[in-house]
Amino acid sequence: MSNLIECHDINYQYRDGTQSNKIIQHLDLEVAAGESVAILGQSGCGKSTLLNLLGGIDQPDSGQIIINDTDINTLNETEMTNFRAKNLGFVYQFHHLLKDFNALKNIMMPLLIQADAQAQNKAMQMLKKVGLEARASHLPSELSGGERQRVAIARALITQPKCLLADEPTGNLDGKNAHEILDLMMDLNQTHNNSLIIVTHDENIAARMQRVLVLENGQFSE
Repeated sequence: MSNLIECHDINYQYRDGTQSNKIIQHLDLEVAAGESVAILGQSGCGKSTLLNLLGGIDQPDSGQIIINDTDINTLNETEMTNFRAKNLGFVYQFHHLLKDFNALKNIMMPLLIQADAQAQNKAMQMLKKVGLEARASHLPSELSGGERQRVAIARALITQPKCLLADEPTGNLDGKNAHEILDLMMDLNQTHNNSLIIVTHDENIAARMQRVLVLENGQFSE
């Protein structure tokens, strides 16, 4: 398998006034197309920061991040927004759904931004894949926590991204829903052959990934 993601000698420090805290130090990472990777680490070790760097939300102080053969840190803001929309999907611990839009419209939103004429049909197909076609007209407030997270996953995958970045995606769910959400994400990972990177503190979740990396002192250990 060829690499979808390559990080070379990434450094990032958080600055607060005159103080600085080195979060990521000389970090290297390779993720193959279709590979599933878990990132473990103590709270505050920089796991979420790393996802933000991979998503182009933050930029490293030095180093190179190449995704799908593109050095993302050479892109301007507009180029990065377009690149992100086509190549990356995001799922967080909290679903971040638009409360005034039903499930179908929430999933459609990324395609509507791209003026995709097939947005509604594609969104309904994605709803079926996550088992919620009967809930298409329901608002987020009318859905359970597990259902809202399913909608969030469907929204993240609607553009058929090359990589799904997930930050504690089951952290706000009970055991049964967490298990079902993980099953769903792994099934979609295999079906769509998109790379899956999950930040988690749960070693049971990590054990189901193809590879587990532990972030400690700004670097990885396997």
